[in-house]
Amino acid sequence: MASIGYFLSCEQYGPKELVAQARAAERAGFERLWISDHFHPWNDEQGQSPFVWSVIGALSEAVSLPVTTAVTCPTIRIHPAVIAQAAATAAVQLDGRFVLGVGSGELLNEHVLGDAWPSVGKRLAMLEEAVDVIRLLHEGEQTSHHGTYYEVQEARIYTLPEQPVPIYVSGFGPQATELAGRIGDGYCTVMPDADLVQTFRESGGGDKPVQAGMKVCWDADREAALDRAHRLWGNDALPGQLAQTLPRPQDFADAMTLVSREQVGETIVCGDDPEEHLDRVRRYLDAGVDEVYVQQVGADHEGFFRGWAAKILPQLR
Repeated sequence: MASIGYFLSCEQYGPKELVAQARAAERAGFERLWISDHFHPWNDEQGQSPFVWSVIGALSEAVSLPVTTAVTCPTIRIHPAVIAQAAATAAVQLDGRFVLGVGSGELLNEHVLGDAWPSVGKRLAMLEEAVDVIRLLHEGEQTSHHGTYYEVQEARIYTLPEQPVPIYVSGFGPQATELAGRIGDGYCTVMPDADLVQTFRESGGGDKPVQAGMKVCWDADREAALDRAHRLWGNDALPGQLAQTLPRPQDFADAMTLVSREQVGETIVCGDDPEEHLDRVRRYLDAGVDEVYVQQVGADHEGFFRGWAAKILPQLR
């Protein structure tokens, strides 16, 4: 049975708004939470970027839902040993209901300390070693690691959950998805792509969980919803590796001028027609996704949660 969760956007909302949305999501019947981990928003119109680990601490006291980071980059901006401590604490706060979602990151967030931006192959190699470091530290012993990319010297994490933190790996192309299948406890994506899900499963993922995020802009006025989605999230329709290689929110804003409203309407469900929302969720389920996380881009959160609770979630149970 597929599970439907809510996607908390740290690029678009401040910490108190995110906690309020999480509470509303739990009341509406969403079963779990995704939360993005960014240093910058994608563009200035989105306008927020709270520190995800602070928000997770607040969520642990506000709701009882499981939480996954979607996704944390543990390779450049923050050393994997620090991420290992953060994830362990989050898992303790959430009584074991925490999944560390990891990925190879974007230049947008990882350039801020002046580090070079490696090639895809090197970024994935760094990610694999980072996951090794995190898992090693989560064993709770004093640890030293002298790897290709990371040094850890006589480190030990004392605050640990009873069970090791599951680590899910994101992938948007075959190379990263194969890595996810090989080293991940699960897989994160944002596309209803049956071929990538199959690649994950055939690369070692087997029957491990597949999570995916999708965006909607719930609004009674479909044209207003489309305008808002285009203004805030046109970056979702950028082609190729632009999302990984543009350095500043302003660069994304510039590139978004090349994206049409129609293109955004193809990637983000706009309006309040329950059938359109249901159809989009079912595309993910048909692709083999186990957990679908829905982000409300629109301003009418009350209408979104009311509509989904009454007309959409019951149809998916």
